[in-house]
Amino acid sequence: MRKLFFLLIVILSAPSVHSQELRCNIQVVSQQIQGTNKQVFRTMQTAIYEFVNNRSWTNHIYDQDEKIECNIMINLTNQISSDEFKGTMQIQVRRPVFNSSFNTVLLNFKDNNIQFKYAEYQALDYNESNTPTSLTALLAYYANIIVGLDYDSFAMEGGTPYFTKAEAIVNKMQNSRYPGWKSFESKSNRYWLVENILNNSYRPVRECIYRYHRLGLDKMSDKLTEGRSEIAESLRLLQKAHRAKPGSFILQIFFDAKADELVKIFTESFNDEKKRAYNILSDIDPANLNKYKKILK
Repeated sequence: MRKLFFLLIVILSAPSVHSQELRCNIQVVSQQIQGTNKQVFRTMQTAIYEFVNNRSWTNHIYDQDEKIECNIMINLTNQISSDEFKGTMQIQVRRPVFNSSFNTVLLNFKDNNIQFKYAEYQALDYNESNTPTSLTALLAYYANIIVGLDYDSFAMEGGTPYFTKAEAIVNKMQNSRYPGWKSFESKSNRYWLVENILNNSYRPVRECIYRYHRLGLDKMSDKLTEGRSEIAESLRLLQKAHRAKPGSFILQIFFDAKADELVKIFTESFNDEKKRAYNILSDIDPANLNKYKKILK
């Protein structure tokens, strides 16, 4: 009876299995760090997995098949002290396309300058009203970016509440000694990612994200030509943002996720649409010009 009682307490006190939003694969790689206790990296991976996947990042209820699919790979390259590490973090977010088995990439971003403290078996705690630790700041920031991008793809600017939370984390980390949080350190760090997303100058990019996914990809299984045409028109919004502020970070982020997919979409299009898409893409994303040339073949 006692065992049954404690089992009941655990079940009743556990969070709902349907309340978490993320289904995130976590990988911590530490091959470049030699001569240290490898167990710490295993406990770190477990702690990060539980922090990201077992926490509720919104007030909404998610079924198991509605969870946001994502990957986070942390590649640790340097152990600064017994509990401080430096490296990179790769974040990839996927979104299902309606009535298909296809998953489209929303984000494929590598943060090249992460640094944080973690002690073996350390519990990761986070409260939005308090200043986070170096590690929980990173994880909570990207969790909110992930959720925000997913919501933006289903509703016009639907991710704003979560981007605002990510911005709040950036603000709290302004006095931190850890890199990636300040505007002057780089033009392509955490500060500028959320700044660009929330900057009114780049609202056309967020409108494009909504139209591209909800009005374009999600329609293509039933209305292929109409869905593809909507994607082609959504590219004009990116062109508008590019002409206002060429070379912006948020456009780079978009094309890092979408360049290959755009080639696949328009390779099967009719000639006039191919040419329109190619002309826009070659104008605003010359870095991927060789890829886009395949559209015209």
